[in-house]
Amino acid sequence: MKLTFVGHATWLIETPGGIKIATDYNDYIRPSAVPDIATMNKAHTTHYSLLPDPEIKHVLRGWNPDGGPAKHDLTVGDVRVRNVPTNIRDWQGGAIGYGNSIFIFEAAGLCIGHLGHLHHTLTPEQIGQIGQLDVVMVPIDGSYTLDTSGMVEVVKALRARLILPMHYFNQFTLNRFLDKVRGDFPIEMAETNVLEVSQAKLPTNPKILVLPGM
Repeated sequence: MKLTFVGHATWLIETPGGIKIATDYNDYIRPSAVPDIATMNKAHTTHYSLLPDPEIKHVLRGWNPDGGPAKHDLTVGDVRVRNVPTNIRDWQGGAIGYGNSIFIFEAAGLCIGHLGHLHHTLTPEQIGQIGQLDVVMVPIDGSYTLDTSGMVEVVKALRARLILPMHYFNQFTLNRFLDKVRGDFPIEMAETNVLEVSQAKLPTNPKILVLPGM
């Protein structure tokens, strides 16, 4: 699997079979290639688009416009995409039910999770629904999403072997998260925003890998 950190919460995921997926697809930060699948979340406009490119075959919203949880489980080419709904906060701090989804991508013997705009720690039921991730993409800003201590708790609970920070706005917010996890995980700084992952290349024990970009 080829992972490219486009920026903010958007990644381009490419499978061996040639399927392209853009996460948290929006009108501001987009991959140069038109994806086959676009996932979105409702938190605000840097995480969704009202006018996605019409060439995208599958647009998966992490919320249900008709209310209740969004439900996605589809297979396109060599990838299965499914979701686990979570709540988000409104600007007054109240809860909006099922406004976010954790999207999970399964291909090439790998299970990759994207936490979206996660606002709360996960229940045992949600962790069970997610399953064992190999790679997880984690928002670490510590304010608009879940606070830093809570996000560290989530990362520890998911036990993915490769942890990829995203959704940080400057070096301060990145370092704040990294300082919280230095005693728990090794940290590596990547030189490029493109990463190829496979079972053979994954670390034996969980590791944080920071790709360039915010």
